[in-house]
Amino acid sequence: MKYNVMYYIAKGLRKAKCIALNNCNIDKTSKIESGSHLINVSMGKHSFCGYNCEITNCEIGSFCSIANSVVIGGGMHPIDWVSMSPVFYEGKDSVKTKFSEHKRDPSKITIIGHDVWIGRNVLIKQGIVIGTGAVIGMGSIVTKDIEPYSIVAGTPAKLIRKRFSNDVISQLLDSKWWNLNEKLLGEIAIYIKTPNDFIMALKQHSLHTIM
Repeated sequence: MKYNVMYYIAKGLRKAKCIALNNCNIDKTSKIESGSHLINVSMGKHSFCGYNCEITNCEIGSFCSIANSVVIGGGMHPIDWVSMSPVFYEGKDSVKTKFSEHKRDPSKITIIGHDVWIGRNVLIKQGIVIGTGAVIGMGSIVTKDIEPYSIVAGTPAKLIRKRFSNDVISQLLDSKWWNLNEKLLGEIAIYIKTPNDFIMALKQHSLHTIM
């Protein structure tokens, strides 16, 4: 009993942390957990972001699952300048001194497709495109674009395998099932465990709609 009480106290303290959102558009059906900081982020429906994430300049699709302590985007230093120190470029930084305030290139937008699962402690470089249906293993560092329905992991992240055959992937992408209305999605959710049956149910619905 004592263990249960301490567990719920710790859980409550964790949830008591603030959420910092700046210039974000988060769908009302999606959730941002405590301790996460998001700047210039959009998020589609039924997605969630775990605890203590840092996400900057990112477009996130629907049905995405982002685990705890994920970092997406963030700043980059100008490696082609003589110095990479922020004392030479504009903006507010950790150091106060400014010898010059040159402009840097604008930050790149990171694109996260639909139904993407990002594991705990993943780091994703700014400007990366993560395809719909992709899986990124925990602790991975993503420095290159990831194709739809790929499973990747490692530092840097590399392809392990595709989730489905190319034919199934093509049909799922063409279906754009993440855009379905919730009534229809609820009706065909019975087939969510078997991709081929799910695709067939979508085709039958399309035929009934045409007829």
